[in-house]
Amino acid sequence: MLTDALRQALKDAQAQVNSLVLGKEQAVRLAFTALLADGHLLIEDLPGLGKTTLAHAMAATLGLGFQRVQFTSDLLPSDIVGVSVYDAQARSFSFHPGPVFTQVLLADEINRAPPRTQSALLEAMAEHQVTVDGTTHALPQPFFVIATQNPVDLAGTYPLPDSQLDRFLLRLDLGYPDEAAERALLAGADRRTLIAQAMPMLGDDDVLRLRKAAGAVHASDALVRYVQALLARSRHHAGVRVGLSPRAGIALLRAARAHALLLGRGHVLPDDVQHLFAAVAAHRLVADVDAGDDTTLAQAILHAVAVD
Repeated sequence: MLTDALRQALKDAQAQVNSLVLGKEQAVRLAFTALLADGHLLIEDLPGLGKTTLAHAMAATLGLGFQRVQFTSDLLPSDIVGVSVYDAQARSFSFHPGPVFTQVLLADEINRAPPRTQSALLEAMAEHQVTVDGTTHALPQPFFVIATQNPVDLAGTYPLPDSQLDRFLLRLDLGYPDEAAERALLAGADRRTLIAQAMPMLGDDDVLRLRKAAGAVHASDALVRYVQALLARSRHHAGVRVGLSPRAGIALLRAARAHALLLGRGHVLPDDVQHLFAAVAAHRLVADVDAGDDTTLAQAILHAVAVD
């Protein structure tokens, strides 16, 4: 059960991020949804539209440790997870942790690193731990990855494999700001300065309590059947070569519970599922070559399934 103070702190945290990332209320809510659902976030959009600003604003507002890794073609797995170094005086190896040992990790332009380096994040994202030289090291909690990639400039990039995409609870794009928001950005202070002045609204324990509360949000049997019907439809929908797995359904329910909590409800509605379906499902669908983009397919699947 959430206290009134924690509910207000959550509202204040969202308001502060919205004041730093102007005109993107829906994207900010989705980012908080991924955080409270104990998932990770993939932001796919053009440069200069606020992907990194959103990550920095989230970290500053949550009061969590933050690290940014710029993914490049020469980045090694050890540059992310860390490395064991031999200490001649002690005659033993000591582990030097990499930037993944933080609470909010920004993996910038993740598709510019080769697959071996991308895969270094798989265990961290799925298990909240990394294994180096046979020794497992737990990551700080809470742990939240925000990754970015440019969907247009694909020269010299390595598309994320399906197994890696499946580790991201939500994928979203920010898009261009509306006229009023863009004018405010042009006339206002530098975002980096404002983020540096931002006050933490939540803390480690607050985020963990919110995650626990999100997991306790009620999802009725009818709503679970609705999610199952969406999964089934995706496996037989025209243009879809590989549909959604049961894990995708679990992810959708987790996200819907967190979304309901953000809106102040203790139960999930079909509206939560419908609002999140494309962000959860599109990057998990494998489409036929001539079937169009995956977001359009996800929307078509959603419209093809009626709510009981």
